[in-house]
Amino acid sequence: MASTLKLSAHISKAGPLQKLFLKTGQPLAAVQKNFHFRVNGRNTDAKTSTGSQISRDYPVVDHKYDAVVVGAGGAGLRAAFGLANEGFKTACITKLFPTRSHTVAAQGGINAALGHMEEDHWTYHFYDTVKGSDWLGDQDAIHYMCEEAPKAVIELENYGMPFSRLENGKIYQRAFGGQSTKFGKGGQAHRCCCVADRTGHSLLHTLYGRSLAYDTKYFIEYFAMDLIMEDGGMPWSNCFESRRWNHSQIPF
Repeated sequence: MASTLKLSAHISKAGPLQKLFLKTGQPLAAVQKNFHFRVNGRNTDAKTSTGSQISRDYPVVDHKYDAVVVGAGGAGLRAAFGLANEGFKTACITKLFPTRSHTVAAQGGINAALGHMEEDHWTYHFYDTVKGSDWLGDQDAIHYMCEEAPKAVIELENYGMPFSRLENGKIYQRAFGGQSTKFGKGGQAHRCCCVADRTGHSLLHTLYGRSLAYDTKYFIEYFAMDLIMEDGGMPWSNCFESRRWNHSQIPF
């Protein structure tokens, strides 16, 4: 099944944070919008149907979406409203209310070579990250992350994320382990952008607030259980609503 299911992610250059798209081998404009979200629940606003294998106590409600994002942490929220911003009808499946996702527990900060404390460059960040991975990390991915990190931080700042500041108004950056300048020869770097010790909390609330400006449908307290390929056609995701013990199916 896994071999027949070919899903991949394409990082759009249109935005500094990851925007997730379906890769089908066709131009993006030609991608057929065929995500199908089948929810078993008590949604009276949607058409219900029941199969012989499902009790009438648990009706199946059909929805159609172009894209389904599973998870509403920092990455999931940004992917969801990034897709919605590009015109995709998007559903976001989350087992918790978005602001309770585990991103909220992150404290440290976001590494980005802004150079607000001393001279810095993304290539120094790249070197430190590759070295920190014992040269086992995906260097293409590390390259992209380090080069785009300053733009991502500025994007978050524009969304209203209240970064800690220097007296001159610039984003404060703290020192963390493994950071250096001049490819390890320039001493300790100060590269970590933070919101005191509540960076994840601030990030999550900022992204959730931003996501409300887009037409993204949230299915809250649903669990994604399985990913199934049906007769070589569109894949389905089985979901379960934890509050009512309702079963859901999401074809896409």
